[in-house]
Amino acid sequence: MALSVASLISTPVIPKTSKSRHFAFNSHKHHPTSVSLRPCSASLATIRASTSFDLRSYRTSLISVIESELDAALTVHYPENMYEAMRYSVFRSGAKRAPSIMCIAACELFGALRAAALPTAAALEMIHAASHMHDDLPCMDAAPVRRGQPSTHAQYGVGVALLSGDALFPLGLGHTATKTPSDLVPREALVLVLKEISRTVGCTGMAAGQLLDLSGAAAKGELEVLHVLEKKFGELAECSAVCGGILAGAKADDQAKLRQYGRTVGVLYELVDDVLTESNGSAGKMRSNASVVRTLGMERALELVEQFKAKAKNELQIFGDRYGDRVLPLYSFVDYAVERGFMVEGREEAGGVTPAASAASR
Repeated sequence: MALSVASLISTPVIPKTSKSRHFAFNSHKHHPTSVSLRPCSASLATIRASTSFDLRSYRTSLISVIESELDAALTVHYPENMYEAMRYSVFRSGAKRAPSIMCIAACELFGALRAAALPTAAALEMIHAASHMHDDLPCMDAAPVRRGQPSTHAQYGVGVALLSGDALFPLGLGHTATKTPSDLVPREALVLVLKEISRTVGCTGMAAGQLLDLSGAAAKGELEVLHVLEKKFGELAECSAVCGGILAGAKADDQAKLRQYGRTVGVLYELVDDVLTESNGSAGKMRSNASVVRTLGMERALELVEQFKAKAKNELQIFGDRYGDRVLPLYSFVDYAVERGFMVEGREEAGGVTPAASAASR
């Protein structure tokens, strides 16, 4: 029987059998853990307020600030073709700036000035772009096109794309280290942020996710495919959220909540992308090995979308109770991950999980 997407978005999914597995993320072990998913318990006031929060305006106001920071950090020097390749990837049309906006939103949640998070936010965009440059390479996902444009290696050559991606990682770390205002962020917090970014891109984070994807681990089952998505995509979102909190002086328990929230949203984004990719015949997006739809089927993928959406909102409950409207940017990220229903400064977003996806589940 076909699964109604409309009913999925409006009501929680009840698994058909006791064998269905639900996933949360253990921030200490950094792998999916099978647990029972609690019903979404976000306060009614927060839920109602989030429907009126203008995420589009919030994002638009931040994007120009973030891109000004990136422009200043990526002035062209010798060797020019390397800097041009980095700028080509970082300023690619259609960039949503999700990592940087999430970082700033998490920082502002605790009442800190966005200036405290801006250098880190720009660094996260550099890291995001570098990961795309490497993922698209012929030895990885072999993607000649990204967001409707030639991928960096198709435009500049494989060698330049590889080395430019390598250069963006330390450039982002250096920008964070040298440009973060010392009067707003203590040295101890800055060290923690640099450590968090280093962990995220390394052999226990995004690099591990790409290796697992290449190995075909995602085809083995539900636990394995979610583990790949967690590493390949959830790590950067986790880093974005928790770094914003660290920069604002968040306590350890609040950092843990942000970590869980970010990781869940990162996987949610990719789950939705996977549903859209498969239901639209892979139009506009390269297929990786880590396809939840191909591994588990469209119906289970849609169930997971709703489960991860509910879990991400649950992680914000304590912040809604404590900080009120300041949680709304993070809260609205969750619905946006599913719906994708507006344009930001000419950046047309893909449609969300729609009846087309439902038809594919028949």
